[in-house]
Amino acid sequence: MAYINFILDPKNDFIGETLAYLKLCGLSIAVAIVIGVALGALVSRNALLAFIAVNISGLMRAIPIIAALLIFVPILGLGFTPSIIALILLGIPPILINTYTGIRGIDPAMIDAAKGMGMTRWQIATRIQAPLVLPLVAAGIRTSAVQVVATATLAAFIGGGGYGDYIVDGINVFNYTELIVGAVAVAALAILVELFMSWLENILTPVGLKVQGQIATEKA
Repeated sequence: MAYINFILDPKNDFIGETLAYLKLCGLSIAVAIVIGVALGALVSRNALLAFIAVNISGLMRAIPIIAALLIFVPILGLGFTPSIIALILLGIPPILINTYTGIRGIDPAMIDAAKGMGMTRWQIATRIQAPLVLPLVAAGIRTSAVQVVATATLAAFIGGGGYGDYIVDGINVFNYTELIVGAVAVAALAILVELFMSWLENILTPVGLKVQGQIATEKA
C-alpha cells in the first residue's frame, strides 16, 4: 500500500513525471530513428563512408551514457536539452548499423531483375528494398528504444526529469518507497516497449522471410 499511496499522492506528481519521462524517451527515439535511418541509407552507397560510420557508431556505443550526459553540461547547461542530445546519440548506432546491414544484404540480382522489368527507382525502393529492410530496421529500433528507456533515468543527474528523479531522490534521502517506485516504473516501461517493438518487428517481416527463417531453423 505504501507504493500505491506514493503514486496517488499529488505532491509526488507521478503523472507529471511519467509524461516527462515519455517525452524525454519518445523524442529521443524519434529523432534517433530519423537520423539513424537516413545515415544508414546514405553510407550504404559508399564503402568509405560506411566504414567510418560503422566504426564511429561502435565507438559511440562504448561511451558510458553518464559521460555523454556530462559532456554537454558545460555547453548547454542542465535540463532537458543536454539530456535529450545524449540519449539521441545513444539511440542512433543500432538503427544506423541495422539499416546499413539491411540495405547491403539485398541481393543485387533482385534489383537488376526489377530494373529489367521496367520498375523505376522509387518502385524498387518502396516495393522491394523497403519490405526487405524494414524488419532489420525495426530490430535496430527495438534495441535502441529499450536502451534509451532503460538508461534515461540517468538524465535526472543533470535535471532531465522523469522517473530518474524518484531514483536519485530515493537514494539521497534513503526513501526506499520512492526508489522502488521509480525503478519498477522504468522496468515496466522498458518491458512494454520491448513487447510492442517485438510485435511491430513481426508485423513488418514479410511472410516469405518468415517462411525462409522457419525452414532454416528446421534444417539447423
